[in-house]
Amino acid sequence: MPNITLSDFAERIDDVMPAVMKGFAKMQTNELFKGKITLPQFFVLNHLDKHDESKMNELARVMDVTTAAVTGIVDRLVRCGYIERTYDPNDRRVINIRLTQKGSDTVKRIGRQRRAVTQEVFGKISKKERESYLAIMTHIRDVLTEEKKN
Repeated sequence: MPNITLSDFAERIDDVMPAVMKGFAKMQTNELFKGKITLPQFFVLNHLDKHDESKMNELARVMDVTTAAVTGIVDRLVRCGYIERTYDPNDRRVINIRLTQKGSDTVKRIGRQRRAVTQEVFGKISKKERESYLAIMTHIRDVLTEEKKN
């Protein structure tokens, strides 16, 4: 792709990304891609898996949404048995959320399935291409993370 303009690049990415995302989604067999768990809900489950417990306002800040928006997401996850609310014994206004065993098992199962699909797809391209892809995606993440700070 010699001398492709930024505008042409953006147009080509716009064409390619939906097909890539759809292709990965078709290969998934888990709750996330069957529509049982939404991406925001999975973000909450994944965050709790990494941090054990979180306050509602803390989770809203991390997700960059209102506390009311997080409450709706959390309500559904509680109803489905993926997470539970606990109240601070010293201040009942403080609500903590944590994964249940069902939630923990679900996050682990989805993670295993996602990694298996990733290995299947990326096993078909060279090690050098995988390394380049990872470096670029890591750089994009860093750019996006830095922009969010500003």
